[in-house]
Parts: sequence; structure tokens; C-alpha cells
Amino acid sequence: MRDFLDKKRVIIKVGSSTLVHKATGRLDYIKLERLVREICDIKNRGMDVCLVSSGAIAVGRQTLGIDKPRSIAKKQALASVGQARLMAAYQQYFSEYGQASGQVLMTKYSMLDNVARKNAENTFEQLFKYDVIPVVNANDTVTTYEIRFGDNDTLSALVTSLTHGDLLILLSDIDGLYTGDPKSDKKAKLIEEVDVIDDSILSMASDNPGSDVGTGGMSTKISAARIATASGADMVIANGADISILHRIIEGNFTGTIFNAHYDEDFYIPDALSETAGY
Repeated sequence: MRDFLDKKRVIIKVGSSTLVHKATGRLDYIKLERLVREICDIKNRGMDVCLVSSGAIAVGRQTLGIDKPRSIAKKQALASVGQARLMAAYQQYFSEYGQASGQVLMTKYSMLDNVARKNAENTFEQLFKYDVIPVVNANDTVTTYEIRFGDNDTLSALVTSLTHGDLLILLSDIDGLYTGDPKSDKKAKLIEEVDVIDDSILSMASDNPGSDVGTGGMSTKISAARIATASGADMVIANGADISILHRIIEGNFTGTIFNAHYDEDFYIPDALSETAGY
């Protein structure tokens, strides 16, 4: 695996399944603290870092003791409770490392509207100038579209494009892209590098999420890869079971799948959104 030591701006996405205990669905504070420590260390290497974090609904479920909700209204209510608690935990841990962090809640409309999108871009740039680490989530409490982002895979790719990031890391509950479903196909092999996302790659994507708290399958990650690589960023899918994989990714010593950047000067965020399921 090659390293990413030359990168200037890194977007890290963590899914709900990475942040909670599998047996209970409750927030894993040890893993959360390790995530913050890894991010701060990457920041200390001289890179801008942005965290796209799922988990609001999962934390809301934990807080209120509610089983997995099915209605949109229930999910939005749980997101309202969970987002505040999740951000409070992030800010507490970041402050322990002397690092400022800020919350950014995105909606579909902030990506589609030219003025709103430019305002969001300016906000991110100012946060980076202030050495603040933005913590991004979809604004699930006011719109139903973001719940369909695919566990924030698509959102993280859009943020990568918006912030001109040059590396997107998706931490998941699987090592990367396989030729088949490794849970049911013993012959499935990990694909370490993807240069072009063609029909053969698309055929390997599964729509099934791997956990009770997550919503994104491999197909959403492939969609994210198409957006990120067209925006000029490399993208990595790796297993977030061990959070320390983050510094190993930067150093090029990890197991996962790399999608190579292929900058497309004609790439346009609203067009990408119109091609994404749920939009």
C-alpha cells in the first residue's frame, strides 16, 4: 500500500457501527477517545482534518432506550437528542488534546443552492484557517433527505468536494471492497486498488448494511468514491474496528481498498446529487 503523507486536507468519515458497542448499540467512549486522538495526531502532521460523523440517531436510541425506529419522525426526534450528546462528547475529548472543534450540520439544500453552497465552502475555509476541526453530520432533525444519505457516505464525499479535500477515508465494518460478499462467499477476495470505477466494480457492490445501527451498504461507498475521485481526491475504505488504522493509512501500512483520484473538471455537485438515490 502507498502512503498519503503528502496530503494536505483529509476528510474522515465514521459510521454508526464504528462508534457503538456491537452487543448493546451504546456509544463506545474508549473508541471515541481513540478516534479523537488519531485525528489530532493527523492534524499535528500539518494536515487539515474534517470529521464526518454518523451516530446521532444511534446515540438518541441509547439515551431514550428506544429500539430501532422505522418512521422518519421517530428518527428525526432521536437525531435531535443524540446529535447534541454526540457533539458534547466530541468537544470534550478534543479539548483534552487542546484542539478546537466546531459543528457543521449539512442539508441537501446547502449543496444544491449556489449561494448556500458557497457560504458553506467559505465557512469550512475559515474553520481551517482557525485550526478548528469541523465535525459534520447531516441535519436529520429538519429534513428527511439526509437520513437517506447512506450512513453519511455520500455526504462525506460531497464535503470532500466542497472543501477541496485530497483524501477521503471511509471507516466501515468491512476491510474494503471485495469481489463478492465475504460473509457468504469464502472465495471473495479483497481488491486493494481501484483505478477506474467501471461496471465490473459496480457489480461487486452490495446494498446491505452490515449492522443494526448503520444504513449504508457498499453501493453507497462506491457512489461516494465516484464523487470523491471526480473531485480530485483519493478515497480509502478500511475497517474501523481498530481506530489506530487511521495513522497506518496515512503511513501506507494498512489493509483496505484505495480508489485513485481522477479529477473531472466538469464535475458539478448538484449534478452528482441528482444522480444519487433519494435525491
